[in-house]
Amino acid sequence: MRCPSAELIVKTAVIQALEADPKLAASLGCDRSVLIDSTKQNIAEKDSLGNLSLRGFEVIDKAKEQLENVCPGVVSCADILAMATRAVFWAGGPLYDIPNGRMDGKRSKIENIINLPAPFFNASQLINMFGQLGFSAQEMVALSGAHTLGMARCASYKKRLMHGTDPDLDSGFAKTLFKTCSGGDTAEQPFDPTRNTFDNLYYNALQRKAGVLSTDQTLYASAETKRYVNGYAFNQAGFFFDFQQAMVKIE
Repeated sequence: MRCPSAELIVKTAVIQALEADPKLAASLGCDRSVLIDSTKQNIAEKDSLGNLSLRGFEVIDKAKEQLENVCPGVVSCADILAMATRAVFWAGGPLYDIPNGRMDGKRSKIENIINLPAPFFNASQLINMFGQLGFSAQEMVALSGAHTLGMARCASYKKRLMHGTDPDLDSGFAKTLFKTCSGGDTAEQPFDPTRNTFDNLYYNALQRKAGVLSTDQTLYASAETKRYVNGYAFNQAGFFFDFQQAMVKIE
């Protein structure tokens, strides 16, 4: 990279933000198009329902401002965002290298969110969707482990509690979700007990039928992906390695 201090500047901005709000590690996305703001003529991706959990745009702005003072016109916001997504490392996760040289996006449309998996997709649909993007079933399960950080809003899982509880949902955990949803659609439920720490407890939760979203629990309910869930639940180092490799592939 033509700006040697870029990594340090972005790292410092992210660490300072995480110290103020540990939940931020789960909210930094890696798609450059989510940096583009909505206009009167166009609703951008960042304002879609699927991306409402993305936050931390001010962290990117702060890093960009500092970088412009040191290396004007050299580091794109897209590269800054990609570097910032490695915040999982400061939450206890793996560190991975990323290629630089991304161009900043010019357009962002809410229709592009059709590429995000719906919260009710089953394992076969997820495998097909990720397969079209060049990812294997195992890589998809590894990337799903990013849900070890953060929370989900009630609106994204409340259908599992209607018309009879989802049979793939533990009855005790269902009561927890009911209680959370009593706070309304925006009430938030952690994906696993350590919402601010990057670990493999997400997979342990799936083994207990305590996955928050249908797209989480289906990974354990399906024979196509269950073995990967069990593998990562048993071997955190293996999960970290595969997650690291899949993230580099995304970048």
